[in-house]
Amino acid sequence: MKIIVPATTANIGLGFDSIGIAVDLYLTLTVVEPSNEWKIEHPFGEAVPSNQENLIIETALAVCPTLQPHHLVCESDIPMTRGLGSSSSAIVAGIELANQLGKLNLTPQQKVEWATKLEGHPDNVAPAILGGLVVATYDEESQEVDYLQKEIQSDIQGIALIPDFELSTKASRQVLPSEFVYSKAVQASSRSNVLVAALWQEDWENVSRIVEKDLFHEPYRETLIPFLTPVRKLAKEKEAIGTYLSGAGPTVMVLSSKENAPSIAQQLQEQLPSELGSYNIQVLTVDQVGVRVEKRL
Repeated sequence: MKIIVPATTANIGLGFDSIGIAVDLYLTLTVVEPSNEWKIEHPFGEAVPSNQENLIIETALAVCPTLQPHHLVCESDIPMTRGLGSSSSAIVAGIELANQLGKLNLTPQQKVEWATKLEGHPDNVAPAILGGLVVATYDEESQEVDYLQKEIQSDIQGIALIPDFELSTKASRQVLPSEFVYSKAVQASSRSNVLVAALWQEDWENVSRIVEKDLFHEPYRETLIPFLTPVRKLAKEKEAIGTYLSGAGPTVMVLSSKENAPSIAQQLQEQLPSELGSYNIQVLTVDQVGVRVEKRL
């Protein structure tokens, strides 16, 4: 059995901790056989546990503590701590592992609630489970998640500029303010409302007008991400829809029509100043499915 979980790009500018899109990089978890103890093979080095302290196994046991140990193999295209949902993909894989081995028959709602409880916010885990575009909110007291999901019908792609350095969510959150002035919060919220409406209608002209006007997190995190401003400038010259910080960063994502994506990626590769450091550029497509399971015939 294989469990396949997509990467995710979250926030989409103004949708802080709420909006996310699944994209076509994947974590694949293969269930090899039952075992006397938990073991997971993976390519992430000694810093990532290979026993039941691994995040995937920890998650599975949190959902279903009575699971029989298994031998697992994990492969992943999703770069770690780059703002593309690497930890969320592990959590979602663990929930689906528990669901399959424990025969729990979890609903999508239950999976999203488990994942949000463990991750702390739904913007990555919800699209990793459901696919497509997801807008969600989490009530920490009741631990309930309300969400809406939609398939994106337009031919859009994301050009991901993935720097060659890590940035943990914890470090990225430390630069955020603990409080907001009421009037500024109202302005930030109203802009976010416009973004959601434009995304839902796939009105890319209005997405383009609003997506780079975040007040919640990007102005504070920009000091940690030297790529953001020059990427925005170059992308706009090539008629990109807009540029935003993917999740907590450091990946910068450029939304574009499929037609313009190759030329934007080429321009970024050729014209970004070398002093910004090394990076990898990938053109990504929306994953409309979310987590899926392949069983042997």
